[in-house]
Amino acid sequence: MKRTKSDVLATLSRQKSTRIQTLFIALGSILLIFEVLHMFKNGIHSVSQEILYSSSANGLLDSKLVMEILEGRESPIRPIDALFQPRKRVEIERLPKRLLSGLNFTAIPSPGSKNGILKSANDAVEQGRRLWGELEGSGGGVEGNVSEKVEKCPSSVLITGEEFGRDGGVAVLPCGLTLGSHVTVVGRPVAGQFLVELQGLRTVEGEDPPRILHLNPRLDGDFSGAPVIELNTCYRMQWGEAQRCEGWRSEADQPTVDGFVQCEQWISDGKNEFPFAKEKLFVLTIKAGLQGFHVNVDGKHVTSFPYHTGFAIEDATGLYLHKHVDVLAIVAASLPTSHPSFAPQKHLELSDKWKAPPIPNKPVELFIGILSAGNHFAERMAVRKSWMQHKLIRSSNVVARFFVAMDKKREVNEEVKKEAEFFGDIVIVPYKDTYDLVVLKTVAICEYGVRTVSARHIMKGDDDTFVRVDAVIEAATAIKDGRSLYVGNMNYFHEPLRSGKWTVTYEEWPEQVYPPYANGPGYIISSDIAKAILSDFEKHELRLFKMEDVSMGMWVEKFNKTRPVEYVHSHNFCQFGCIEHYITAHYQSPRQMICLWQKLKLQGEPLCCNVR
Repeated sequence: MKRTKSDVLATLSRQKSTRIQTLFIALGSILLIFEVLHMFKNGIHSVSQEILYSSSANGLLDSKLVMEILEGRESPIRPIDALFQPRKRVEIERLPKRLLSGLNFTAIPSPGSKNGILKSANDAVEQGRRLWGELEGSGGGVEGNVSEKVEKCPSSVLITGEEFGRDGGVAVLPCGLTLGSHVTVVGRPVAGQFLVELQGLRTVEGEDPPRILHLNPRLDGDFSGAPVIELNTCYRMQWGEAQRCEGWRSEADQPTVDGFVQCEQWISDGKNEFPFAKEKLFVLTIKAGLQGFHVNVDGKHVTSFPYHTGFAIEDATGLYLHKHVDVLAIVAASLPTSHPSFAPQKHLELSDKWKAPPIPNKPVELFIGILSAGNHFAERMAVRKSWMQHKLIRSSNVVARFFVAMDKKREVNEEVKKEAEFFGDIVIVPYKDTYDLVVLKTVAICEYGVRTVSARHIMKGDDDTFVRVDAVIEAATAIKDGRSLYVGNMNYFHEPLRSGKWTVTYEEWPEQVYPPYANGPGYIISSDIAKAILSDFEKHELRLFKMEDVSMGMWVEKFNKTRPVEYVHSHNFCQFGCIEHYITAHYQSPRQMICLWQKLKLQGEPLCCNVR
C-alpha cells in the first residue's frame, strides 16, 4: 500500500523524536557514570563528608550510617542514595583554615628588670615575627612535593683526640649511619667505668638527645661485684631493658644478632680477661649490621646489641664518650653521604585520609591541644595515623590540633607551613621556640579552645603522648555539670630543684613549694578556667613560669580562690610511660603510637607496647 506524504512526514517526526529522547538518555547515563567515577576516585570518605553536611531531620545522618562511614566499612547503597536526597540545613561546616594562633602577643608586658622570662618571651616573639615575615615573603604553598633538599656528607670522618676534646666530647656523624657503617675509637680508660654512646641530634632546645646505643663498660664492677658491660637505649629520659654481659657466653637458646651471640665469654679457667683495663690502650669498633650493632675490642667480637623498635641508625648522628676515657683518635667509615636529618618527605604521608575533619559551628565536648616541635614530623604523622583516627575526632565531636612555634631553621618553618596547609591540623604560634617558653603554647591552646572551637573541656598533651579519647571524655564528664575541674596526674607539695640541670632560682620561684599541678603530658581543664587564663593574659595579669605544668597549677590555684575547682587525680594519666588501663601514655615513640592504636582497635583494650 502506498503511503501518503503526510504518513511519511509523521514517520520522520516520530524517528526524530525517538533519536532526541535516546540522546538525552545517553547524556544522562554519561553524567551518572561520571558522578559514580568521581565518587570512587575520591573515595567514599569524600562522599561521606558531603553527606554529613547535608542530612536528615536533626541535621545529621542516623548514627548507624555515620558509624559505618567513619569506621571505613563498605556501605555501597545507602551513601549513594543519600547523595540524591534533598539538601537540608547544614549543621557542620568547614571553617576557613587558620594557620596562625589568634593569641595576642602584645599582651605580654614589657619585662621588668627582675623578670627574665618576660624578656625572653618578648625577644622570642620579636624573632618569631621576623621568621614568619620571611616565610610569608618567600611565598610558596602546598603545590608540588615537599622539599627534597639533599644534604651532602662525607663518607668517612677522622677526628684526633685534641679535636675531640675541643668539641666537648662529641664526634659529629653528619648523616648518621647505614648498613655496614663502622666507628672506631682508640683510647684508654682512666677510671673505673666509662660511656660510649651513639646519640641522635637534639630535636628541640632543652631536650636530651635519644641514646640509640648506650655502651657502659664497668671495669670495677657494680652490684654484681665483677666487671660487666651494659648496653641499652634511652628515649626522652626513659630507659629500655638493659642487656648485661657478665663474662659468660649467651645461652644457645638466646636469639643471635646477624649470627653473632649477644655476649661473648671472657671468664675462663677462673681467669677474668675483661676486654678493658685502666690505662690500657684499646681499639673499640662499633659496626651497624642488619639486625643490630656489633662491638669488637682489639679485633675480637665482644657483644652484639639488637636494634630496638623506635630507633633508627640513620639518626645516630653523634658519638659521645664520657671524660673518663683518654681518646687518641676516632675514625668512622662507610658512612652515608646523604641523610634525612631534616627530611619531612620521609615521614609525612600526604594522603587526604589523614587530613583534619571539619570544625563544627557548635560547641564540642573536648578540644585537645598537642604541643609539638617544628621538626617533629614523624611524631605528628604517628599521632594522625593512631589516636587521631578515633571516631569521636573523625566525626568532629572532639577536635585536636598541634601547636608549633617557629624553628630557628627557615627550611623547617617552610615545611611546617606546607604541612599545616595540607593537613589543616597545625596552629602556628609565632614565637621562636625555646623550652622555657612552652608555656606560651599552652596559653594559645586555651585561646583556640574557647574562641575557635568553643569546647566545654580543654586538654593539653604532647606529641609523644598517646590519648585514649573516649577515656578522657569519661574522665571529664564524670564531674557534675557546671563544676570547674582540673583533671590529671596531680603533684602535691613538690619543691623546686635548686641545683642541677633543672635548677629553679629563688628569683624565678621564691616560694618553698609549687601549687598542686598535673603532670604536663596530659591534663584537662574546664573552659571557664581557660577563659580566665586568657583574660588574665590579655590584661597583663598572667604570671608566666618556665615550667608549663607548674604554670597551669598556679593559674588554677588563682582561679580556685574565686570559684571552687574540683581537683581530680588519676595515675592513669601516666607520666613515665605506659601502664595497664592508661588514659594517656607518655614517652611513646612513633612506632609505639601505631602499636598502641592497633592493640586498642584489634583487642579493644588499652595494652602497652613495651619494646621501642
